[in-house]
Amino acid sequence: MKTFNIALIPGDGIGPEVVAEGVKVLKAIEKLDSSISFTFTMFPWGCEYYIDNGKMMDDDGIDKLKTFDAIYLGAVGYPGVPDHISLWDLLLRIRKEFDQYVNLRPVTLLNQSLTPLKSKMEKDIDFLVIRENSEGEYAGAGERLFKGNQEEVVLQTGVFTRKGTERIIRYAYEEASKSNRTLTSISKGNALNYSMVFWDEVFDEIGKEYPDVKTYSYLVDAASLYFVTDPKKFEVVVTSNLFGDILTDLGAALTGGLGLATGANINPEKDFPSMFEPVHGSAPDIAGKGIANPIAAIWSVSQMLDFFGEKEWGEAVLSCIKDMLKETMQLTPDLGGSASTGEVGDRFVELLNEYADTEIFTN
Repeated sequence: MKTFNIALIPGDGIGPEVVAEGVKVLKAIEKLDSSISFTFTMFPWGCEYYIDNGKMMDDDGIDKLKTFDAIYLGAVGYPGVPDHISLWDLLLRIRKEFDQYVNLRPVTLLNQSLTPLKSKMEKDIDFLVIRENSEGEYAGAGERLFKGNQEEVVLQTGVFTRKGTERIIRYAYEEASKSNRTLTSISKGNALNYSMVFWDEVFDEIGKEYPDVKTYSYLVDAASLYFVTDPKKFEVVVTSNLFGDILTDLGAALTGGLGLATGANINPEKDFPSMFEPVHGSAPDIAGKGIANPIAAIWSVSQMLDFFGEKEWGEAVLSCIKDMLKETMQLTPDLGGSASTGEVGDRFVELLNEYADTEIFTN
């Protein structure tokens, strides 16, 4: 039996509500497949923990997480705790300490009714954004000089190392090559005359190693336009930390909203655990009401299963999400339904059991 040890950080707001439904799905798979076992250890870190303890996680939190195969995160952020503290002292700290330098954000339309773009179908919006996740504009380098004075100067430095830039671009080329898809680089070389010119040069250099991959390059402003007007242009996209953060939220808007947006923070070498999360944030305005959409959290379970090498189960979860989206009244209010968060999870498990009965999954 393969046992996967998962650290749960439900976090803030609706995080605990949606993580509970993702765990429900994993436990259902465990019942259906006797060759797989999951263990869960919950860590109560987040903004409430910060208010009580003056820190977002235990002092030895990173050491505690090192032993796990994966981290399942719900959400980070809540009123009363400054965003830069909640982000930098938990989410970004984990990403950086565990060198999770690949961020995978699928922009995939699972049901035509969900896109605000008229006449666009599932086949028109189906691409993967590979975002550099460890440096760039989010390196945390900078300075505030003469704070509070008229002469105050604020410097925020983007850090682009050759190692960091090469490895994310090479990862993207590998993904495009093995999946026989095009690769698009998104940068801003005309204005950012050091960092993005360097990015473009590295993209071209590594491209010589992959003559089979057809490539495109767009400035980020043009790419934003094409995301909306012609999303079919994109198959695999690689971009920097900041641009990837912004563009994937735009991608989420094209495919049904943040309630369907998932993300994987990957350490490809598996020297450290990788982290999987819905990216909708903590949504404090609806926390505790039982109406949070858990589908993004469940989609991140699919990404986790893919990472574990359980691709059949990863595909099964994604297939059930597609089926679930056809049952409008079984969905949460943000998608036009009347179901609660828990009811969505329960119905999803029913669909997963039905799917397993028709496929060769049960042992």
